[in-house]
Amino acid sequence: MADHLEASVTLPSDPASVSAARAYVVGTLAEWGLPADTEVSDSIRLIISELATNAVQHTFGQSPTFTVDVALDRDEQLRIGVTDSHPRFPRRLPAAVQQDNGRGLVIIRWLTAECGGRLRIRPTREGGKTISIELPWTVPAQPVPTARKQEP
Repeated sequence: MADHLEASVTLPSDPASVSAARAYVVGTLAEWGLPADTEVSDSIRLIISELATNAVQHTFGQSPTFTVDVALDRDEQLRIGVTDSHPRFPRRLPAAVQQDNGRGLVIIRWLTAECGGRLRIRPTREGGKTISIELPWTVPAQPVPTARKQEP
């Protein structure tokens, strides 16, 4: 595989874009060799769902789009980031408020740590922010078996 692979998509800040972002990331990773039916892929699917949902819900219409970037460096480190143009950084809500929402970053941080990675939040030059995860790239040594056709 190449030393560095990148993929990116910009989507409207609309609830329908959450599933589009998830499909884009999972599809890209499958092309790069990570089967969609692994535990790591399931964790990434949930992480990107949370990141995209945050970009849609918490920008208050001030970020008309968000961008999902995926990068793989030397078959060792996977980075996935979601960038929006809203300047406010996410913050943890008080416990009393967290009953129905406010736990997205906690979930992302926990899943990322479970996969041996880390979460980063940084400002963009344009005044927005990027929330990204970095994970070790782990691909099964053997291809995942697919369902075989039954012979008549």
